[in-house]
Amino acid sequence: MTRLERDVDELRAVGGTPHVAIVLGSGLGGLIDHVAKTVEVPFSEVASLPQPTVAGHRGRFVFGALGDVPVVLLDGRLHSYEGHALEEIVAPARILVRLGAAALILTNAAGATHPRLSPGDIVLIEDQINLSFRSPLAGPVRSGEERFPDMSAPFDAELQSLFLDVAAQLRVNLARGTYGGVLGPQFETAAEVRMLASLGVDVVGMSTVAEVVVARAAGVPVSALSVVSNKATGLADERLSHDDVLAVGVEAGSRMIGLVTGVVARLGEINPTEQGG
Repeated sequence: MTRLERDVDELRAVGGTPHVAIVLGSGLGGLIDHVAKTVEVPFSEVASLPQPTVAGHRGRFVFGALGDVPVVLLDGRLHSYEGHALEEIVAPARILVRLGAAALILTNAAGATHPRLSPGDIVLIEDQINLSFRSPLAGPVRSGEERFPDMSAPFDAELQSLFLDVAAQLRVNLARGTYGGVLGPQFETAAEVRMLASLGVDVVGMSTVAEVVVARAAGVPVSALSVVSNKATGLADERLSHDDVLAVGVEAGSRMIGLVTGVVARLGEINPTEQGG
């Protein structure tokens, strides 16, 4: 048994088997306040995980119930720009998909490279471009993962439809777009933003893409939302800062919470074996 497998068994013994796993992006931790009967496990108690160093990423698993649905929330990502190896960065996502969740919902804060998007907008990610040019699947094949997962539709069609339905019910404007994942930690230059836009990138950030690949390799349905934290360099006059990213995430949090809560409730009505993947 690998160290990660032991961590999964220990976490399941503490928090049970979640129906839905959710990753919280920068400034989006307010969803935890809506989870009942919480059990928290910090990264420091999980042998395979280092501690995050980025503001807005506490580094903990939060088990509980969102409505009547058992969930686990990942509050705090690891990033390449912190100096972590890619294997470490995707370890939390690997743990989530091995806990037995029927679906994985990812959220993040991202900069808008498309002029139609503004701070506070929420984007349902329909496709992604891995601009780190590294794969979390490189190296030995991990147990439970496919060697060559199909990425023609990285985001699950049924989950996408649920988000669109819930958004319509709540009257939340939900844009759609392509996410570009870059290394960071510096924000992009104006020339880089023009390049990203020419590649078809609508929002750009420093996470998510590797987590999607891991979920697809494990056969777990995944969907992702971006909160637009800022217009990317060259599209607005303001200087960019991480504090602004956090502030916009908090401001947009109520709409994001409504969307995620609504989708989780709908997933709770669906037998896991009937969900797409």
